[in-house]
Amino acid sequence: MGDSSGQPGIHTYKSLAEEGLFGSVEPPKRPTGSLVMHSMAMFGREFCYAVEAAYVTPVLLSVGLPRSLYSMVWLLSPVLGFLLQPVVGLASDHCRARWGRRRPYILTLGIVMLLGMAMYLNGDAIVSALIADPRKKLIWAISVTMIGVVLFDFAADFIDGPIKAYLFDVCTHRDKERGLHYHALFTGLGGALGYVLGAIDWAHLELGRLLGTEFQVMFFFSSSVLTLCFIIHLFSIPEAPLRDVAKDIPPQQAPQDLALSSDRMYEYGSIEKVKNGYVHPELALQGEKNKNPAGQTRRAVTMKSLLRAPLSMPPHYRCLCISHLIGWTAFLSNMLFFTDFMGQIVYHGDPYSAHNSTEFLIYQRGVEVGCWGLCINSVFSSLYSYFQKALVPYIGLKGLYFMGYLLFGLGTGVIGLFPNVYSSLVMCTLFGVMSSTLYTVPFNLLTAYHREQQEEQRQQARCGGPDGSVRGQGVDCAALTCMVQLAQILVGGGLGLLVNMAGSVIVVVITASAVSLIGCCFVALFVRYMD
Repeated sequence: MGDSSGQPGIHTYKSLAEEGLFGSVEPPKRPTGSLVMHSMAMFGREFCYAVEAAYVTPVLLSVGLPRSLYSMVWLLSPVLGFLLQPVVGLASDHCRARWGRRRPYILTLGIVMLLGMAMYLNGDAIVSALIADPRKKLIWAISVTMIGVVLFDFAADFIDGPIKAYLFDVCTHRDKERGLHYHALFTGLGGALGYVLGAIDWAHLELGRLLGTEFQVMFFFSSSVLTLCFIIHLFSIPEAPLRDVAKDIPPQQAPQDLALSSDRMYEYGSIEKVKNGYVHPELALQGEKNKNPAGQTRRAVTMKSLLRAPLSMPPHYRCLCISHLIGWTAFLSNMLFFTDFMGQIVYHGDPYSAHNSTEFLIYQRGVEVGCWGLCINSVFSSLYSYFQKALVPYIGLKGLYFMGYLLFGLGTGVIGLFPNVYSSLVMCTLFGVMSSTLYTVPFNLLTAYHREQQEEQRQQARCGGPDGSVRGQGVDCAALTCMVQLAQILVGGGLGLLVNMAGSVIVVVITASAVSLIGCCFVALFVRYMD
């Protein structure tokens, strides 16, 4: 970190802005095994998501949840996530836990996911064993199940931001791209396995009779897979703790104003950047002289500053978030109603008829086929994420982004205008293209933006210009991923009203197609791409 000034025995230190703690020391190349281990969290999370998609509606119906409470169950979690995720993302940028900045949040949210699954899959059985009064049992069963669904959705949505920030902190730019592709690959594989296990009739198998019901069977699989995947993930790549520079400086050397007044006075990356959390005291003092004029006061991380940071993002960050919102709104509009679309529109069944009627059995058959369609979507998402690396040199990130939105818009338009069993299943492959695109391209662009910002900072330092502030990767990952929660709010609050007005669920896929094609224009005209 120091270099010779040309005179023997005399060393000068560069300022922190030039040879500092934010991105100046490149992390080492990560082996493929470490990136695969890091991606196991996405496998476990998506496996549990698929189980929820297959079982949460039967669970809610089995405990007697009133229809009036359905919207509250589905909207409460994304509303909380949208409000809190950027705040917690920025807070993780300043976390000083000994285990690192991101992993404490990942571990906590993983435990909340397990708790939520335990409550919504086993809540009815637990309440039945503890309470005998039928009225109280109904109230408690509904309450426990609802809380479990909200907790699981909240934690599962929330955890994506810390996982991405953890990857960005400890990897080179090239390894970030590789890691995102592995994330998309294992996301698809986890979803596919979850849908397959969810489609099995466990009630008539030995394991189902042993554990009680198919809900307990799926909790056994889900909790086992999630626990194993998160253990592997948390020990995949070392993460250095964030340390206050002032703590490493002897009291007689540290001036009174040596306080951390900005993000760049914290270690911001992998364990190789600062050995054992130690920063050279002279370098810290020299950097502080260059950064903080006399009389500068410490800028505390307050709730006001936490809330202000996501709103002060540069325009190209904001455009990326808007494009991500458009994409997820289109994707969720189709995927959340796809099995219902298959049952009502493609198979012409009736979910409101008697449960022993032909119309209801036909509807159930359509839902089962729709689940296999979602499995096809997950498998093709994994395959496409693998081939994305070969396509990037030819069409670039802009081509990948545009193609994902375009193919999804055309695919949903086809099944909406010409509903057919085989065409719908074939179009599920295009849904996989969109899914893989949403999990990789926006975050690749985000890493490119951060890389450019760090280069500009170093150039300013070399030229003696004013230091620019560096945005924490945690808050930007959180701002991007919370667009998923906002999309859920828009879909949950708007599409139900749209279906009631149109009188048919077919309006859902037409809406998804239109929103996706609008997204094509947006990603082509407004999103900034790096060479």
